[in-house]
Amino acid sequence: MVKRFGFALLCCSLLIFTVACSSANEKTTIHLAEVTRSLFYAPQYVAIEQGFFEEQGIDIELQTAWGGDKTMTALLSEGVDVALVGSETSIYVHAQGSRDKVINFAQLTQTDGTFLVAKEPKPDFTWEKLKDSTFLGQRVGGMPQMVGEYVLKQHDIDPHNDLNLLQNVDFANIPGAFSSGDAEYVQLFEPTASTFEKEGKGHIIASFGEESGHVPYTTFMIKESFLNENEETIKDFTNAIYQAQQWVQEHSAEEIAEVIQPYFEDTEKEILASSIDRYKSQGSFATDPILDQEEWNNLKDIMDEAGELPEDVPYDDLVNTTIVEEVIGN
Repeated sequence: MVKRFGFALLCCSLLIFTVACSSANEKTTIHLAEVTRSLFYAPQYVAIEQGFFEEQGIDIELQTAWGGDKTMTALLSEGVDVALVGSETSIYVHAQGSRDKVINFAQLTQTDGTFLVAKEPKPDFTWEKLKDSTFLGQRVGGMPQMVGEYVLKQHDIDPHNDLNLLQNVDFANIPGAFSSGDAEYVQLFEPTASTFEKEGKGHIIASFGEESGHVPYTTFMIKESFLNENEETIKDFTNAIYQAQQWVQEHSAEEIAEVIQPYFEDTEKEILASSIDRYKSQGSFATDPILDQEEWNNLKDIMDEAGELPEDVPYDDLVNTTIVEEVIGN
């Protein structure tokens, strides 16, 4: 009888241990949509490849939406849980009267990520030389175009009167349209800008990120209802991003390129490294996920200057820093 009791107790212990291990190994799947595939988002790919999400018990299902409107549609329709997109989209949604607010909870990039690329070398370039040129612009209402217009106006250039501004090309097709078309100038992200330079298709002559200052260019967003129901998961998600941001700060461009190479298989590692170094040198990668009020106000100024600010949305309405502050504090 004693032996049977001991055997039963052992079985129960093993069962409890198995259940505990199973529970500990369970992961939460987060469906994440990025607005585009960009080297600009290097810390996000580092978080995935270095296992920072995995350490937090999160399995990331990443998809590329190819456009701010498509990314936000996926988030609002609950096709994804988290969106990585420009903060301006949360303001657009708010202005449309959405009952379920879109909350900015973690910032990934803190400057514009585009560079001014010219068809021909411009060794003595000054901004005023853009006047009367044909300029291939970005999508109306998107961050690249709004920042571009903001910078041009800072240099006394009216983009709609002083330039032949073209805005009829989809985001994904802009590089090809510039390469084959008549435009003299274009805004391009990395690594496309450096690739064009290497292939002789264009020449990087200025940085819109350096000219425009800090702005919440790309942030992670969620619906307020999702945040209320999954606060601990979002805290773990933010922790993984913060670890990745610190890792990017502490490692060389070459080491970062090595880690994120799988996301850019068609780009040479040297181009990746030089592009990452360019972004690091101008402070484009946020060193922590906090979106501060000064950045938010700068965003609204840029939108207002472009005539795209639908209403003045207070910082506290669409930005939640409580989770980030707790993550950093711990």
